[in-house]
Amino acid sequence: MTTLLTPDPVQETTPPRRTPRLPAFAPLAVLGGAVALGASVNALGGGLVRAVLVAWLAAFALPAWSAAVEGRRKGMDRLVTLLVTSAFGLAMFPLVSILWTVVSKGSQVLGVEFFTFSMRNVVGEGGGIYHAIIGTVLITAAAAVISVPIGLLTAIYLVEYGGDGPLARWIRFLVDVMTGIPSIVAGLFAYALFVLVVGPGVRLGIGGAVALSVLMIPVVVRSCEEMLKLVPNELREASYALGVPKWRTVLKVVLPTALAGIVTGITLAVARVIGETAPLLVIAGMTDSVNFNLFGDRMATLPVFAYSSVSSPGFPPGPSIDRAWGAALVLLLLVMLLNLAARLVSYWFSPKGER
Repeated sequence: MTTLLTPDPVQETTPPRRTPRLPAFAPLAVLGGAVALGASVNALGGGLVRAVLVAWLAAFALPAWSAAVEGRRKGMDRLVTLLVTSAFGLAMFPLVSILWTVVSKGSQVLGVEFFTFSMRNVVGEGGGIYHAIIGTVLITAAAAVISVPIGLLTAIYLVEYGGDGPLARWIRFLVDVMTGIPSIVAGLFAYALFVLVVGPGVRLGIGGAVALSVLMIPVVVRSCEEMLKLVPNELREASYALGVPKWRTVLKVVLPTALAGIVTGITLAVARVIGETAPLLVIAGMTDSVNFNLFGDRMATLPVFAYSSVSSPGFPPGPSIDRAWGAALVLLLLVMLLNLAARLVSYWFSPKGER
């Protein structure tokens, strides 16, 4: 008996439905139209602020167009992207404005004389910031010498010895409080301390270093504490298993492992205090001469020099204002170099597998 095999009927397959999408040039087209509209408003005398606002509102045509063609979900995605991008641009605007203003105005006075001369016996044009650079370097270095040992040892105690004990909790609380104190309070503290030792009206560079160390210590403590916490406990336990005492484990195992983060935190702490003005104005004072002695008389610094040049420009005020912009630019470059050094240190001292 034979059976005839009949082929299965061919099932008709419908092609998948394609979701409509905007053309690839749609974002650029809307952006170009918004820019052109803003430029037209500015050309008609509407002002830069109004032109930017009109261009920003015109950019919302893209999510509306997307919602009409691609659907509500895709349109909402483009709307959120536009809002996030707008927030980023708004946050970058003050930074770019500050950089552009400082660079454009400060670069005009940069030169050999500006870096190698002080303001001693200078009236009007001429002079430089050599004395302020020396004061800034010496006071900041002294503050680092005071702050780094205290902050690092405090962090070691909190992580390796204190744990969650009551003393460690109080230290963490006080460090958090010190992190938020105004800088003028640190200056007044240093002034009051040196008045007890030297007498009223004291102005010393070492006093400025003490004031900056008050601001720097909590930053060093918190950054070093977090870096020490990242060291795996397995490394400590392996060292203890070999009979190594705790202090030697901290010195030979924990600190070298966390060295990159510790140095980075210290460098960022220095960058945070190098531009402080109020405490140095209170205790270090201002002078037009070069002073290499931290324990002898007043000492100029870059932020105080810029403040004094603006607050008391003399006559004519133009050269003094220009020197203030130049000092601000040099201070900005120093902070940038410190942040760059922190990144390089973090890269070179980190384990090879984490680079």
